[in-house]
Amino acid sequence: MEDLALLPERTCIVTREAKDETGLIRFVRSPEGRVVPDLARKLPGRGVWVGLSRDLVGQAVSGNLFSRGFKAQTAADADLPDQVASLLRRHALGYLGMARKAGEAVTGFAKVEEMAGKGKAAALIHAADASPDQNRKLDKFAGEETAIVNLFGGVELDLAFGRSNVVHAALARGRIAENFLAGVRRIESYGTSAVRQRV
Repeated sequence: MEDLALLPERTCIVTREAKDETGLIRFVRSPEGRVVPDLARKLPGRGVWVGLSRDLVGQAVSGNLFSRGFKAQTAADADLPDQVASLLRRHALGYLGMARKAGEAVTGFAKVEEMAGKGKAAALIHAADASPDQNRKLDKFAGEETAIVNLFGGVELDLAFGRSNVVHAALARGRIAENFLAGVRRIESYGTSAVRQRV
């Protein structure tokens, strides 16, 4: 996780509000004069910032605010809000593959139940199309601090974990799980319900 005290504040080109970078999305201008999302905040060139919201990205496109922000005519695709949503999902899902390779993730009902039952799960992940009854059975093993994520479809989870028929998964506590959950919260902030804490 990034130290928020070290992140500079940036100004959203739509609302003109200053926020730390975690609440914003950076965009750069390509050599061809097109808007390019930079979720990792690493692409070269001058960046402009938009609040972490599908609506704000849409307003930036419809109001031609990227051209004003870059001080040069800049083309933005009409579907830029959808492109950003897709990139946010891909970014978060990337951590699942990392967790699998690091031995910090399990899939399958029995293994998820075991990890959750031992209090080692930072997150339970259910495919969006999973059986609500099966989800409830696993959720009862989750601790108070365990996040429950049901945003991703089965095909997305299959690809992320590199196996087929992933319906339930769990991530062990640690840095990868923290980064995954931060990514999921960014998706949620952007405008898609993704995660809930047990109450």
